[in-house]
Amino acid sequence: MNEKINVIKEAFEKDILTIIDMKTLNDIRTKYLGKQGKITELSKMMKDIPNEQKKELGILVNEVRCLVTDSLEEKKKDLEEKALNEKLASEKIDVTVPSKKVKRGSKHPMTRIEEKFEDLFLSMGYTIYDGPEIESDENCFQKLNLPKGHAARDAQDTFYLKDEFENYLLRSQTSTAQVRAMEENTDKGPLRIVCPGKVYRRDEDATHSHQFMQIEGLVIDEDVSMADLKGTLELFCKTILEEKTKVRFRPSYFPFTEPSVEVDVTCFKCGGKGCPLCKQTGWIEVLGAGMVHPNVLEMSGYDSTKYQGFAFGTGMDRFAMFKYGITDIRTIYGNDIRFLTQFDRKDDE
Repeated sequence: MNEKINVIKEAFEKDILTIIDMKTLNDIRTKYLGKQGKITELSKMMKDIPNEQKKELGILVNEVRCLVTDSLEEKKKDLEEKALNEKLASEKIDVTVPSKKVKRGSKHPMTRIEEKFEDLFLSMGYTIYDGPEIESDENCFQKLNLPKGHAARDAQDTFYLKDEFENYLLRSQTSTAQVRAMEENTDKGPLRIVCPGKVYRRDEDATHSHQFMQIEGLVIDEDVSMADLKGTLELFCKTILEEKTKVRFRPSYFPFTEPSVEVDVTCFKCGGKGCPLCKQTGWIEVLGAGMVHPNVLEMSGYDSTKYQGFAFGTGMDRFAMFKYGITDIRTIYGNDIRFLTQFDRKDDE
C-alpha cells in the first residue's frame, strides 16, 4: 500500500509538469480525484486493510489527496493569472491615439425657433397655452366670426373628417386655442396667452406646406389699444430677427379682428434695399394681427363693452427660414440628415 502511494506521488509530480491549459488541468484532476481516479481507488481499498494499519495508511492517503488538490489549485491560479495578463496586454488602450468624433444630435431649427418665441413671451408675462390639433368646425371657424359659407374660409381650406366626425377637422390655425382659453377663463377677466402648435392646410409649394407651425398671441384686458399691439409686435420682431429690423403695418382684413393689419419686416437678406427674395420691395410679410372683433369676445362670454383685446399670429416656419437661410419650407419636414446636421452647434445664448 505504501509503495502504491509513492508510485502515485511520483506519477502526479510528472503529470503536473505537463499542465499548460485548463483542459489538461481538468484531465489530470479527473485522473487522480475523479470517481475512477487513482486516489479515489486508494480510498476504496481501505476497507480491505487490517484495522491496525488503517489509521497510518489513512493519514498517508489524506496527505497525497491534499498534495494533489493543493497543487492543482495553485496551478489553476497560475493559469488564470496568466490568461488575465494576456487579455490585458491584448486589449490595452493607447490613450495617445486621436479619438473618433462622437456623433450627437442637435435641436431641430423649428425647436430652436419655438423655444425663442416661448422664452420671449414668458418674459413678457404671457402663459403658454396648448390646444388639440383635431378641432370642431365651431371652434375653428364659427366662434372666430367665420360662419358656414363665409368666403374667407377658402383661404384656410383644411382636412375634414368623415362620417360621424364630419363636423371635426384638422385645425387650420392655432386661434382655436384662443377660443378654448377664453371659454375656460370662467371669471372672464384679463387674459394673456400664446398658443404654439401644428396647423394644417391644403397647400404644398416652396413656401407653403400642408402641415406647418404657428404661434398666436391673445391679450384681453380693459383699455387695450392698437398702440399696445404695435409695441408688442415691434419688440417681438426685433428680438427674434435683429435689433435693426424695421416693422411696417398695412391695413388688412381678418374676420376675427377689426381693425386688422398685415405686418412686414425689412428683408433680412438685403436689409431693405431690395433683392429677388423680397421682390425688390425691401419688405417681407411675416404675420397678421388686429384688435379682437367684438363678436369673437361676445361668443366666448366676454363683455365687449368692458374688455378689448388684440391678437396676432405668424408661421414659425417662416421665421426659421429667415433666420437660418432656408429656401424651401419642405426641407424643414423632409428628415434629410444632410440638412439636420447643419444645426449640430450650440444655440447662441
